[in-house]
Amino acid sequence: MITDKEILVLYYSQHGATRQMAQLIARGVEQVAGVSARLRTVPKVSTVCEATEPDIPGGGAPYVELRDLEECIGLALGSPTRFGNMASAMKYFWDGTGSLWMKHTLVGKPAALFTSTGTMHGGQESTLLSMMLPLLHHGMFIVGLPYSEPELSSTQNGGTPYGASHVAGIANDMAISDAEKKLCIALGRRLAQTALKISA
Repeated sequence: MITDKEILVLYYSQHGATRQMAQLIARGVEQVAGVSARLRTVPKVSTVCEATEPDIPGGGAPYVELRDLEECIGLALGSPTRFGNMASAMKYFWDGTGSLWMKHTLVGKPAALFTSTGTMHGGQESTLLSMMLPLLHHGMFIVGLPYSEPELSSTQNGGTPYGASHVAGIANDMAISDAEKKLCIALGRRLAQTALKISA
């Protein structure tokens, strides 16, 4: 029995926009024959030592495990912007991946990035760049969005060459635009195509 190779779509989402982007990227991944998407999330980080998240999330994707990174041929990583940086929950997860770094598990695998911000200039690009840092330390290749994607030049909302992005609004009430949707799907498709070539 032949099984598809998998792209891990790993995200953190507090209000739902980043989760919707993850689903669109997964759709793009699955437009490529022989590749499927594995959606995973990370639990919240609490300042209260006794506070814990349930073992299984109440809704959405399951929590990520290190084996998800071991088994994937590529990674799409998404987080909302927190003061121009990735959310602490996502950073906390990556801070615990030293064992994979020691084994060179992710070396040579491609990765793509996506983010959502409250405002147009709320740090989309700096967040995408900051999320690249642990991936580069792990030896991954970064896959961006080329300007051959027409929406990258015409979008009035999110969209960067560093990865997919979305402007959610201060109240998180702005729907993902058509251009943002197309760029998410294009990023997933490009990541899957690249991962297949590298894994071959």
